[in-house]
Amino acid sequence: MSLMKYDLGSGEYKNWIVSENDFDSLYLGKCESIMCLGNGYLGLRSATEEKYVGETRDMLIAGTFNKFDDEVTELPNAADLTEITIFINGDRFSLLQGNVRDYSRSLNLKNGELTRSFIWTNKDFGDIKFEFKRFVSLNDLHLIGQRVSITPIEKNLDIKIQSGINGQVSNTGAQHFSEGEKRVYDAKYIQYTQKTTESNIDFVLNTVNSFEINSETVKPNSLIVMDRRKVYYNYEMSIEKSSTLVIEKISNVFTSRDKECEGLSYEELKELSLKRIKEESVRGYETLQSESAKAWEEKIWSKCSITINSQNDYEQLAIRFAQYHLVVMTPGHDNRMNIGAKGLSGEGYKGHTFWDTEIFMLPYFIYTDPKVAKSLLEYRYLTLAGARKKAKENGYEGSQFPWESAWLEDGEVTPIWGSADVITGKAEKIWTGFIEIHVTSDVVYGTWHYYNATNDQEFMDTCGYEIIFDCATFWQSRLEWNEEKQIFEITGVIGPDEYKEHVDNNAFTNYTAKWNLDLAMNYYNELKENRRDLFDKLNEKLNLDENFTKWASKVDKVYLPKPNEDNIIPQDDTYLTKEIIDLTKYKNQTNIGSFFKDYNMHQANEIQVSKQADIMVLFLLLEGLFSEEVKKANWEYYEPKTLHDSSLSLSTHCTLANDLGHSELSYELFRKACDIDLGPNMKTSDAGIHSASLGGVWQCIVNGFGGVRMIDGNLRINPCLPKTWNKLELPLHWHGDLLNISITSEELNIVNTTNNNEEIRFIHKGNECKLTNSITIKLA
Repeated sequence: MSLMKYDLGSGEYKNWIVSENDFDSLYLGKCESIMCLGNGYLGLRSATEEKYVGETRDMLIAGTFNKFDDEVTELPNAADLTEITIFINGDRFSLLQGNVRDYSRSLNLKNGELTRSFIWTNKDFGDIKFEFKRFVSLNDLHLIGQRVSITPIEKNLDIKIQSGINGQVSNTGAQHFSEGEKRVYDAKYIQYTQKTTESNIDFVLNTVNSFEINSETVKPNSLIVMDRRKVYYNYEMSIEKSSTLVIEKISNVFTSRDKECEGLSYEELKELSLKRIKEESVRGYETLQSESAKAWEEKIWSKCSITINSQNDYEQLAIRFAQYHLVVMTPGHDNRMNIGAKGLSGEGYKGHTFWDTEIFMLPYFIYTDPKVAKSLLEYRYLTLAGARKKAKENGYEGSQFPWESAWLEDGEVTPIWGSADVITGKAEKIWTGFIEIHVTSDVVYGTWHYYNATNDQEFMDTCGYEIIFDCATFWQSRLEWNEEKQIFEITGVIGPDEYKEHVDNNAFTNYTAKWNLDLAMNYYNELKENRRDLFDKLNEKLNLDENFTKWASKVDKVYLPKPNEDNIIPQDDTYLTKEIIDLTKYKNQTNIGSFFKDYNMHQANEIQVSKQADIMVLFLLLEGLFSEEVKKANWEYYEPKTLHDSSLSLSTHCTLANDLGHSELSYELFRKACDIDLGPNMKTSDAGIHSASLGGVWQCIVNGFGGVRMIDGNLRINPCLPKTWNKLELPLHWHGDLLNISITSEELNIVNTTNNNEEIRFIHKGNECKLTNSITIKLA
């Protein structure tokens, strides 16, 4: 039975509250991840204040990658600021002892506050009421606030509190820090410093505790303790029954990698952070939290709220949950950083960036917060040096983007070895970093998508054209000539379907490679004719004239797998020749990856089974290249063979199912996408939330049911709502204007709220429409 509840919000908080209604120490990871707090600068897993076996206490700071020994670089787990150990009459408090009732832990998506409350009963102490509150500020990127209330109901109690900074943490055993200094200022402000072992980034953490009983400030007996990698106070006091002890803990963290701290010395960093904690802490938890809540409203919800009027309230909560996490995991404040596959909610995938950003999360920001979208793409531009290095090391030209990306200069950071082969017992080699090369055209697609939706010419001039041109140069050098067939092929790759390794002519890879070449050639001609100064500058830097000759000599001979007599496009050269087995058992699985309890990767390579959407993603990205008949035939062939073992898959299939008229299946796939993190399975999110799937939930709603797409540079809106939905309202940025779109089963209404353009043109059901101030289109 699930511990989760999603209908506890009422009034202004209806469909804003994610709750856990009981405590079970076997399932700590779920709420640590899905209730994590953050602001894009730091991510804080929501481990409880008191410690338990099996917990994961992560605080991850965006961009602070470090390499341990000969392992790949990862985001290091910084010292723990949130631990508060409570002793009652000498006994350590734990929910594993005594009895608990009225338990509730809730994340308020609207204001970013985590609360936990319960009544705990012990035969010696009687009933004690506990309440814990916590937030990571959206108003001050460095700030964390905590508030603990303890009310003995039946007996007077002696309380001891241990609270400070604990550097005795690691990344599942990997130690990324050298210990720095431990210091207490003014007999209350604790400062702890640490430095990453390889990247040499200084971390400075500060915390301060204050106490009240019945709203009156108290000064408990206190003793400072300094241990190895740990500094804390022991505070002791007594509470009379029916009185309430309130502990406030205000903390902050700064690093030498912070943009605002560039140029500061280590001593200056310490001084700045201490000054800030002194200024902030005197203002108190409630004031600081209300400022953060105000920032959530003004910066986020007032600008990007999506309203779903549905027969099921869960769907409204699910999109708010997705948007909340897209905010807390995205370092939009710093273009040297990008989004990790688990955001900042856990150590899964080591904080690395994948194609997930461009294909599954970037669209959300393009249409709701274009400035953040631009920052994410500028990151790719800033990593071009690493992409060029990877291409050169592999014997190619131009820029080959890493499959997994971390800090700007790191290049490829994909681990080489993975989980055990169930047949041989040996660790399996991870081939994605070597041969999953479609990420290069995915970055180009994200660049092109952003430009067409925003008309941001400045970005294209400074970053976009260079990315597109240099990636085209990579693709032409990666093409292999087949003398017998007189075609250029791309062999030995992994496409989006990672259950097929070392395949030749993966359709997604080949089509997007050729598309990149065509796009580069079009922009080459456009700039040469109309933007000569810019062309000359890029030509000098990228040798465009010579590379254009190479592109042009190969582009028309790139092999593109064509539909066969049944209109099926071969996913690769051999997929359609593989064995077909009954996959019903795995399609109906409770836990993903059940296929690998019976088969290993070598066997999967020989069976017509797919991990995730492959050709289906191609249909979404390059929709205009394929007829409805081809899409329908391939859907019917590949969907039954796709296990959706990747969290990236469901949103693609949901959107296409809606396009093809499979409305009930589309809705079912959407609900499954919502359940990836929010669903009843209590183990799926242990390593962190599924970043791309949360972007995918937005895509299901906006691209799928809302029918909003960018097709060949044009805006198209063909909505088709689920039968259970009465209305969908969403904001959409397009060409510098903010559009408010309202959809019912009867009509589509669009209002231009900014009117920077004289008119906005879009396609509806094949017809061009013109929007000036507002437009209403009848749908039924």
